[in-house]
Amino acid sequence: MGSLFRSEPMCLAQLFLQSGTAYECLSALGEKGLVQFRDLNQNVSSFQRKFVGEVKRCEELERILAYLVQEIHRADIPLPEGETSPPAPPLKQVLEMQEQLQKLEVELREVTRNKEKLRKNLLELIEYTHMLRVTKTFVRRNVEFEPTYEEFPALDSDSLLDYSSMQRLGAKLGFVSGLIHQGKVEAFERMLWRVCKGYTIMTYAELDESLEDPETGEVIKWHVFLISFWGEQIGHKVKKICDCYHCHIYPYPSTAEERREIQEGLSTRIQDLYTVLHKTEDYLRQVLCKAAESVYSRAVQVKKMKAIYHMLNMCSLDVTNKCLIAEVWCPEADLQGLRRALEDGSRESGATITSFMNTIPTTETPPTLIRTNKFTEGFQNIVDAYGVGSYREVNPALFSIITFPFLFAVMFGDFGHGFVMFLFALLLVMNENHPRLSQSQEILGMFFNGRYILLLMGLFSVYTGLIYNDCFSKSVNLFGSGWNVSAMYSASHAPAERGKMALWNDSVVRRSRVLQLDPSVPGVFQGPYPLGIDPIWNLATNRLTFLNSFKMKMSVILGIIHMTFGVVLGIFNHLHFRKKFNIYLVSVPELLFLLCMFGYLVFMVIYKWLVYSAETSRAAPSILIEFINMFLFPTTATSGLYAGQEHVQRLLLAVTALSVPVLFLGKPLFLLWLHNGRSCFGVSRSGYTLVRKDSEEEVSLMGSQDIEEGSTPLEDGCREVTCEEFNFGEILMTQVIHSIEYCLGCISNTASYLRLWALSLAHAQLSDVLWAMLMRVGLRVDKTYGVLLLLPVMALFAVLTIFILLVMEGLSAFLHAIRLHWVEFQNKFYVGAGTKFVPFSFRRLSWKFSDDRA
Repeated sequence: MGSLFRSEPMCLAQLFLQSGTAYECLSALGEKGLVQFRDLNQNVSSFQRKFVGEVKRCEELERILAYLVQEIHRADIPLPEGETSPPAPPLKQVLEMQEQLQKLEVELREVTRNKEKLRKNLLELIEYTHMLRVTKTFVRRNVEFEPTYEEFPALDSDSLLDYSSMQRLGAKLGFVSGLIHQGKVEAFERMLWRVCKGYTIMTYAELDESLEDPETGEVIKWHVFLISFWGEQIGHKVKKICDCYHCHIYPYPSTAEERREIQEGLSTRIQDLYTVLHKTEDYLRQVLCKAAESVYSRAVQVKKMKAIYHMLNMCSLDVTNKCLIAEVWCPEADLQGLRRALEDGSRESGATITSFMNTIPTTETPPTLIRTNKFTEGFQNIVDAYGVGSYREVNPALFSIITFPFLFAVMFGDFGHGFVMFLFALLLVMNENHPRLSQSQEILGMFFNGRYILLLMGLFSVYTGLIYNDCFSKSVNLFGSGWNVSAMYSASHAPAERGKMALWNDSVVRRSRVLQLDPSVPGVFQGPYPLGIDPIWNLATNRLTFLNSFKMKMSVILGIIHMTFGVVLGIFNHLHFRKKFNIYLVSVPELLFLLCMFGYLVFMVIYKWLVYSAETSRAAPSILIEFINMFLFPTTATSGLYAGQEHVQRLLLAVTALSVPVLFLGKPLFLLWLHNGRSCFGVSRSGYTLVRKDSEEEVSLMGSQDIEEGSTPLEDGCREVTCEEFNFGEILMTQVIHSIEYCLGCISNTASYLRLWALSLAHAQLSDVLWAMLMRVGLRVDKTYGVLLLLPVMALFAVLTIFILLVMEGLSAFLHAIRLHWVEFQNKFYVGAGTKFVPFSFRRLSWKFSDDRA
């Protein structure tokens, strides 16, 4: 893993790839993932590039593989997803693989089409069988009329039509029979009556079992119907209406003998179709099982091949069309690996002339590469969510590994809750290789990706919980309290001391509802608690007042230290980019402005803690009043914290006031003086520069950087810059906006760190309320019902603790910790205006078959 403090140095390399070895060289580069390609054909359409035909071939192979995967999943055949990914296929095997896949697709489609056709025929025959069985009860023929009038079926019981009268009228009676969906019966019958004007008779009945629709494959309820009509025109209308309602029409037998023959023939054909269909399914499953063995490796190979051709389309051809030229960003530490990859690709292709590379100078800003591991990845993602770091600037993720979980723990300080969070994160860490956890999505996936962040947050919460002496809203007495209650009784003191001190006796204890311990009484306060807050404060009525004062001052101290550290980190950026004037004209005034105001406030807090004791506490001045008087210059003299306080405060105010105009005007005036001092300047460098040459500040600094590097403006390769490129007004406006934002931000950011106190107070009070509402009630019940009541009370307490105090309060503290780092800390030194290094790597491709099915 590279340095986490600053992004790795990058260089721009030019690759010269022989046409016969380009594919193998990029395959070797994709396996190692060392370089990021630049598109040299940005003005060329995607359909006009050299390897567009090969990309289309890969897309065709992907389509075939997606079809195979779909059929394999439909047949419920498991797909063996391999652990290792095969390399990209050699060019001589691509045509063979394409031919095999196309042949397999044709065979599968033909077998599948035959299977569907057989299945459809089988379903139609089954429907026909059910239709004949049900319609047999609708109409029974009159045997005496069958020899003479076969086309005139007689109805035994027909109250609506007289058969003899129809016969005399010469009407031709016909039948239409079939099946219709259950929900369409009423509308179908209504349409028949309206269109045919009553010249039809419809009889229908519901099937006992549901049948599968041959067209859609859906299992639904059907109705069998029989429509009798007379007249050819009415018959055409009936058939059109049946087509509109998607009825399944089957021929109706004219005689009972014909019905019997049809039923016998149907049963024979159904048995034959079952046999043929089973054999077809067995053969289809054999073909799919054989295809499933190699579909994973082929899908991986096709994706790699497609990625290679996409990269080759970014390369340009030389004038002879025999060599491909590519430009790549590569970390300087990986240049040897890049050379070895090109040699391996050339050797694999058997070329006599190997591909090679060389570095080229550039003035473009390289992408940002910060190597991470599974521990630092989560913290780096938090920083990258704010913005990818500019090239070679200080990376806040290194310091966030400690500061982020610590600030979270200040707001979430509870030993019990932190230990539960730590156990949950430890469980995820110990099972991080479990496939279901690594492939999980949504909320569990978020927890799993941030498992190491949760682990540190839980550990730090355990530590701050010990400092606050808070465990599920209760204090833990590990070392014994430093306060002695018995020393407050008058019997334990000499008679001479009793009159000077407010001591207790039996009558005072009986009459008083609240008793106050006086630390100035000898023997009452025996020394501070060894670790954290003394547990006796959990019983005190003024516990909240004491903790509020402690946590509020602690929040201000932590905030000032955090912001000062951010300004100091900005100095490292100025030193690295060779802008030393920014240290004297920007960073130092910022530090003076911050420390002379709020740093002095921190000094007063710590000084008061160290100097004043219990005996002199009543004479201690208020820090808030002293800090306000520092700016108001009161006419009346105040007691003060120390001798000479007034002179020190006036000196600090003078330094603060002087740092403001330096912040506003120092840098613009220096750049103006530097620009007017030379009419032109030159820069001669090998390689790329460390800063972007696209701002007025950097245009003015070119000359000073040359002096620092030992070059002169008259060196070969110098660039002349006209005076019109320097805009003093733009530089002044930018610096003024930055200075106003910083000066006002110092005040607002310091107040923003009070959220550490506020959320810590809210978490402690919620824990106390939850304990008082549940556990205290369950523990106060008598022995008879207390045991039965305690178990559900503890279960409810655990559920509410997890969902309210751990999840909701933890998420709130997590978001506030992110805000403190993004706004209050990172804006002091972090620009975050870079682009992320995205290497050409096969590991970035997805091998999941769910993507193919989509």
